Amino acid sequence: MKRVLIISPYFPPSNAADMQRVRMSLPYFKQFGWEPTVIAVDASYSEMVKDELLNESIPADCKIYHIKALSRKKTAKFGFGSLAFRALWQYRQSVARMLEREKFDLIYFSTTQFPICILGPYWKKKFNIPYVIDMQDPWYSEYYKDKSARPPKYNLVYRLHKIMEAKAMKQVDGLISVSKYYIDDLRKRYSSLKETPSAVITFGAFEKDLEIADKNREKFNPLLQPEFINVVYIGRGGADMHQAIIPVFEALKKGLTDQPDIFKRLRFWFIGTSYAPAGEARPTILPLAGQYGVEECVVEITGRISYYHALLTMQQADALFIPGSEDPKYTASKIYPCLLTKRPLLAIFNEESSAVKILNECTKNATIFTFANGDINLTGALYKMFQNWANGNLTGIELTPVFDQYSAETLTGDQTALFKKALEHFQQKAAL
Repeated sequence: MKRVLIISPYFPPSNAADMQRVRMSLPYFKQFGWEPTVIAVDASYSEMVKDELLNESIPADCKIYHIKALSRKKTAKFGFGSLAFRALWQYRQSVARMLEREKFDLIYFSTTQFPICILGPYWKKKFNIPYVIDMQDPWYSEYYKDKSARPPKYNLVYRLHKIMEAKAMKQVDGLISVSKYYIDDLRKRYSSLKETPSAVITFGAFEKDLEIADKNREKFNPLLQPEFINVVYIGRGGADMHQAIIPVFEALKKGLTDQPDIFKRLRFWFIGTSYAPAGEARPTILPLAGQYGVEECVVEITGRISYYHALLTMQQADALFIPGSEDPKYTASKIYPCLLTKRPLLAIFNEESSAVKILNECTKNATIFTFANGDINLTGALYKMFQNWANGNLTGIELTPVFDQYSAETLTGDQTALFKKALEHFQQKAAL
């Protein structure tokens, strides 16, 4: 059996989206011929919401090692608050010591803490070991370059990521991505990736999570208001989501004007919309609702809730809403948990998003709208849908047999198939 060393800075009990692929894959790696070992940062150094129940999904025989990191309070003042920068030196030293005493066949970076990936070339040169990078998001991106609203310290981060990405990609032996666009962009940017093995693999559906959430329901305070029809979205917010959300607010505004008694029964929930630490988050959805005069029917909770609290809340919802980004490269990581609940579903995505194909292939009775570059008029269709929902006429979705192709087990097999190709690529290059 081959051995893979997985680099995942965030790990249970930290509730971070970028560790979910690893967490859901751990139960299945061995059946595909790979023994996993994970090196994560100790959760005490993580600013993420903690969910101890996440540990229930980790196989008891899986080897997990934890390292330290610098304090965020000390490094954030210099613009380096991310866990990647705070743990970079500790990763360098700890993994080097491990590779000196143990034999691994491959290093797998599965994280959005991308600066950690610059250690791949160092370990490869020192220990002759190939590495694969999982591109769950863009690393170096020009998305905000020409926009007035930019993230804090954008110029510094932009330059650093540009340099680091180039260094890591120069010697990478395989790429996994949730979106074809990410790999296409990288190949355009770096000619060295032309022959590098790659695979587009989304996050998987992990049914055990819903069982854990339901089994522990008494541990969570209910968020929703049972006297209303609760339509729930759980995930990040941001201005890039507005194009998908505006049609909902336009239809809601028309309903509140034409039939206020009916449409006031609806409550739209946007939960966990910010990644910012507690006390630093800014709402991005409620101000938009205010612009359309529908804020009385909209609730935004910027703070992240625990993973299983989120799953239980989706199970308790009357209907679910998944808005997509205006960026066609975006794929919502919570698609599969939403589908597993089989609740009534409304999704609005950029027509080029990979999520559209997945939703169309895997569901019956889901309502899926798409948009291109420009405004869309869905007021009439959404007005009728919301009217039905407000009157209690809700139909859950059905899953098609295609959905099995997106199970965590199947997609773990796809990852290991890419591992094999990366090893072969590495060996072929070494033989030259």
